[in-house]
Amino acid sequence: MKVNRHNTSFVPHRSALLAALLLALPLTASAQSAPASSSSAAPMVMGGMPGMDHASMPGMAMPAKTGGSTKPAAKASGKKAKKKHAPAAPTSLSHEATDMSGMDHGAMPAATPGMDHQAMPGMSPEAVKGMDHGMKHDAAPAIGSMPGMTIGPMQGGSAPADARSGDYSDGIAGSPMHGLHMHGSAPFGMLLIDQLEAFHSRDAHGQNWEAQGWYGNDSDKLWVRTEGERRRGELDDGELEAFWNHSIAAYWSTQLGARQDLGEGPRHTWAAFGVQGLAPYWFELEATGYVSASGRTAARLRADYELLFTQRLILQPELEANLYGKDDPQQRIGSGLSDVQFGLRLRYEIHRQFAPYIGVNWVRRIGTTAGYARQDHQPVLDRQIVAGVRLWF
Repeated sequence: MKVNRHNTSFVPHRSALLAALLLALPLTASAQSAPASSSSAAPMVMGGMPGMDHASMPGMAMPAKTGGSTKPAAKASGKKAKKKHAPAAPTSLSHEATDMSGMDHGAMPAATPGMDHQAMPGMSPEAVKGMDHGMKHDAAPAIGSMPGMTIGPMQGGSAPADARSGDYSDGIAGSPMHGLHMHGSAPFGMLLIDQLEAFHSRDAHGQNWEAQGWYGNDSDKLWVRTEGERRRGELDDGELEAFWNHSIAAYWSTQLGARQDLGEGPRHTWAAFGVQGLAPYWFELEATGYVSASGRTAARLRADYELLFTQRLILQPELEANLYGKDDPQQRIGSGLSDVQFGLRLRYEIHRQFAPYIGVNWVRRIGTTAGYARQDHQPVLDRQIVAGVRLWF
């Protein structure tokens, strides 16, 4: 049986031809991508213009491609490479792209003003200068040329006379509340009944009160305060004070006035002077000195604080100490530190102006005053359970 065998003698030749073509392709690509010298007329590649589609420009006709692909240039021989280099003649496509005389640039869309011709590959500056697109590249008007606008130096200089009103109000009239806050000339008043309570202790029960009120402006006020105790249906001890209150600093003021004693025993009249205000951390402090017509002296120190558990539930601790210059047997008061009182009152503000409370109050008599208490069969340390209401108007 005869077997037909194909002739495979041309296979090595085909492999050699493919290898030669693969080696020639990089050389051809490098030759095409090499930049042209400034002395030669460099062809402009239309596909290298970034962001510019010349085929879509009205009035510009692109030459039709001849053939499927452009053949690579033949490799020059070694002898020709030694000769003086002569510029290659531009192809028909590059020649037509360089000579744009037949191109209607006036019909280019309005988006072309942002085109950077210097960045076009293969475009020389001379060609850019001779290129007339017929487009109006109007520059933005200078800021100084805008009508009605004057630009001065960036820093320094004085503001115009009408830049701001003299009182910084910008023509906005102030309300009465603003005037009150800023100038403090409008008078106002308040009455605070801090304690109006009933108490029960081991030896007696009764009622206590403590109140104060004022009327005036932020600088000067008439300040009145009173406190006292009623036992067994009678007024046991009390006092009434009136002051001229003068502001000396933020939250602080001095007080100058008089005090009148009330209740059993001799009723002394005292000249009073002191200072009161709001200390750091919201402690309300009060220090007052007294001088009577008979030469007796006394002093009172008081501090209280408000501890907010909620916006309505408030615990108010209060500390008070009384001192006297000499003994007063009729008043059952000894010299020096006479007594110290400490109270805790827990109130609930149903309204800001109305708050019922409960609490406890301790009274500790000291020194000669404690001796008078023992003689009268009264406790040296008296504990009182209190319940009352706090009001202000």
